[in-house]
Amino acid sequence: MEYSIVCSNNELLDVLIDYSKKIYGDMKCKGIDDLKDPKAKAKKLWQILNPEEAASFQEQMDLDYMLESIRDKLSDKAARVYTEKLIKQEILHKIEENEREYLNQIKLQIIKKHSDNENPSTLKKYAELEKKKRISLTKQISDILRPQKEEEIIGQYRGVKTLISKIASPFPQHVIIYGPPGVGKTSAARIALKTAKEKPYSPFDKDAPFIEVNGTTLRWDPKEAVNPLLGSVHDPIYQGARKDLSDIGIPEPKPGLVTEAHGGILFIDEIGELDLMLQNKLLKVLEDKKVDFDSSYYDESSIEIPKYIHMLFKEGAPADFILIGATTRRPEEINPALRSRCAEIFFDPLSPKDIEAILENGAQRLDITIDDDAKKLISKHTYDARKAINILLDCYSSHLYEKPNQRVIIDYDRAKRVLGPLVREEYTEERVGFETGKVYGAGVNGYLGSIIEFESLAFKRDDEMGSVRFNETAGSMIRDSLFNALAVLKYNMGINPDKYDIHVNCIGGAKVDGPSAGLAITCLLYSAIMQKPLRRDCCITGEISIGGDIKAVGGIREKINAAIRAGFKHMIIPYENKKDTIDIEGINIIEAGNIKEVMEFLTI
Repeated sequence: MEYSIVCSNNELLDVLIDYSKKIYGDMKCKGIDDLKDPKAKAKKLWQILNPEEAASFQEQMDLDYMLESIRDKLSDKAARVYTEKLIKQEILHKIEENEREYLNQIKLQIIKKHSDNENPSTLKKYAELEKKKRISLTKQISDILRPQKEEEIIGQYRGVKTLISKIASPFPQHVIIYGPPGVGKTSAARIALKTAKEKPYSPFDKDAPFIEVNGTTLRWDPKEAVNPLLGSVHDPIYQGARKDLSDIGIPEPKPGLVTEAHGGILFIDEIGELDLMLQNKLLKVLEDKKVDFDSSYYDESSIEIPKYIHMLFKEGAPADFILIGATTRRPEEINPALRSRCAEIFFDPLSPKDIEAILENGAQRLDITIDDDAKKLISKHTYDARKAINILLDCYSSHLYEKPNQRVIIDYDRAKRVLGPLVREEYTEERVGFETGKVYGAGVNGYLGSIIEFESLAFKRDDEMGSVRFNETAGSMIRDSLFNALAVLKYNMGINPDKYDIHVNCIGGAKVDGPSAGLAITCLLYSAIMQKPLRRDCCITGEISIGGDIKAVGGIREKINAAIRAGFKHMIIPYENKKDTIDIEGINIIEAGNIKEVMEFLTI
């Protein structure tokens, strides 16, 4: 055999035994050194290397063959052991690398948690923002001129009293305030809460919040991803979700303004502009006094979810507050379900006298003087306090620019210059005397009253085939009022209009969309047909029935204020509207019940 060339069989056997001990260990090769016969040693070694083939060992096997087989077996085993060792080392190396990387990540998270995440660039931007915040070009005039007490809200004595009585109560009520813009609805709501906090029986705490929001700016997502009013849930896939929560799949509820207002007042200006579906959801919150949250990602058995999130999903967000809504719409335009849950309070349009009082109060707070003529001019051309105050400030600024070293005195000329195009250069003559075939009615658009001029001519005919012509652009209601007036003249006053061709003109093409011009048109036709002059210092409003009775109409205060601004001395209104004239000054109001009472006054 070739082994004998290198070494003897005994030496080769000793080498193979030593190598087997290194591979299999001494314990497994125990007893092999005690054998003296080389063939017995080879047999023992064969059995160690091939335990499954030990039974097939044959005694007559040649020693050289046995050694060659053992050598081959050990070579295969050595290669396998070496390969496994390399793989194990590679695995251990990879595990060590991953462990080091994981430890580094944990260290970075801990460092990030305890650091402020700032760098020179972010600190510079922060410093620039702080610098800009210290720069202020204007003071908030609302901080100076905003009413702070109940008596400082001009022209709304009844409304403010009613509002405070409903809020400063052991059982405060939800409220809707109706009224034109700029008459103090927001200020009244703030004062009502302030007054309620001072009452020992009020449920409002000293730190009860006043949350203010405008209904025109409230937008929401029907999928409930965004709802600043009621609140929403930011699911893990939502881009606004917190990273530490989204990474582990936790939804995050975001309470809305109703929760911020918990224990206080939620004031929604222009509540009539709020989305109808959002209004219905708000009503549900008013009933439940909480906001419920829901998400398909929420798992109530998860131990990773923070306690406050569990509470919001299980119990909802608290939302026990009093709602005060303000609107410039009419009650019939508001959601009936919302109206049924709220007390309703009506704020009146401001009269010229109210505007003058507001201007005087503003001038006192600014420590300036304003002439009576200037106040009258501004009050004639403005209809709300906000606009009047803005004009006062414009006059104040104008005077400072022109005469910086003199005390500010606002006179008629300065007020006229500031008002600019608001002051129309009209031919105005004093409203005195009488005029035939002309009367003055009053209309209202929203909360703004206006004067409507009607004129008429009547041409006598030889037959009874008379006709009536009028402005088609004035609308269908004026036609109805005209036909009612003709019936009143014919059957209640003994006048036959069929003997005349009558032309009625609504000056300026004003559109009449209600029956309130009926009384004025009846007086107009009477004057034109009978050639009876009527007073020029009187304005008229009211619906006329075919029986000659005068019926109540809407917008009385707005119409009276328009008559005052237009310089009328008298105003005829339906007797049924008498309650609408409380606290009105600056004009003589005549409450009439039928057409004869009106004609007696107009023809004096």
